[in-house]
Order: sequence, then structure tokens, then C-alpha cells
Amino acid sequence: VTAFLYVGLPGRPFWNHAIVAPRFLASAFTAGPALLIITFQFIRKFLHYDIGDEPIFTLRKIITVSMIINVFLLACELFAEFYSDTYHVAAANYLYFGLHGHSALVVWIWSAVALNFVALTILISPLSRNLPWLNLACCLAFVGIWIEKGMGLIVPGFVPTPLGQVVEYAPSWNETLVCFGIWAFGALVYSWMLRVAVPILKGTLKAPGSAPVFPPDTAI
Repeated sequence: VTAFLYVGLPGRPFWNHAIVAPRFLASAFTAGPALLIITFQFIRKFLHYDIGDEPIFTLRKIITVSMIINVFLLACELFAEFYSDTYHVAAANYLYFGLHGHSALVVWIWSAVALNFVALTILISPLSRNLPWLNLACCLAFVGIWIEKGMGLIVPGFVPTPLGQVVEYAPSWNETLVCFGIWAFGALVYSWMLRVAVPILKGTLKAPGSAPVFPPDTAI
């Protein structure tokens, strides 16, 4: 996506920033481990494979540092955008405050910012040492970054048009169903892989009438 924004559309000021790439990396190192933390606990509860708390809290440290960097880069980007009131700030104005009476994305981006800040507050506090609070922070961070990198990054880059027109966008029902379908397909494939991987790790995978691949009491 970063390469697409840089190379394909250099005339869009909203995307033409060196900070876009590091923000993508920081958000990826937040959202990815956040999803892994939730997934590990599902595996531990429903597939009865004890992953342990140490990997989860190691990922917590990665998420905390990455979220701090992500929020800091967001503040830097906002400072650079709004420091001078030129035409190039029109897309950012439309995203955060609305432009010429059009404000369809304002609620999206401020929701994402609020979710990210609440998640960061939980992560840097002692509350994140408890799994329920850590799970809440992971969910908030994942949803906040998902909104920020979708409705908060791709759409406002096209507004206003080269002719100065403001064309508002909202996901259609077909687009929403396609998005849900992609997520469902990914979850289905991942669950298939888990149904094979977990028995291998537990040493219980075997062909009918044969001995297990690993003895059940073997430490993997």
C-alpha cells in the first residue's frame, strides 16, 4: 500500500509524506501482535494447548512500544499538516474537521484517535498486566488502527479532487459484505491450519492404527 501511494499518486499531498512508511510499520507492529494475543488465548481455551503467559506478555511489550511510536508519529504528522494553512492541508482539514460542510469522515477518524489513545493509556498503565485489560487494549488498538488505515488514510487522499470538488464516500453494502467475506475466509483458513498444527505440537497427531508422531509426554 505504501508503494502504491508513493509511486502511483505522487500528486496527492495527503499521501506524499516520508512519515507514511514508518507509520505503517508502527501500526503493523501494534495491530499484528494484538491479534496474536487474542488468538493465543482462544487456542489455549478452546484447543487446550497451553501457550503460557510469557509469550503473551512479551508481545504486550512490543505492542506498547509500537503504539507509543504510532501515536507520536501521528502527532508529528498533524503538526506538519496544520502548521501552515495552505491548499495542501485541504485533505487533512476534510478528514479531521470537515471541508465546506462535508464531514462524513470526521466521526471515523476521531473514533480511531480516541480508541488508540485509550488503548495506549491502558498499555502503559499497570492495568495491562491483567489479561482482561490487556485484551481490551488489544481490541481497541486493532479497531482503531483498522479505521485509521482505511477510512482515515485511503479515502481522504482523494478529497478534494484536482478540480476542487468534495465528493463524499461511505462503504456500500456490497463493499461491506466483500470485506466480511475476506475476513471470514482468512479465519476459516487459519482455523484449518490450527486444527493441524496444534495436534502436531501436542504430539497427538497420528494415522489410524499407528503410534503418535511424538509421545504425549514429550516436551516440544
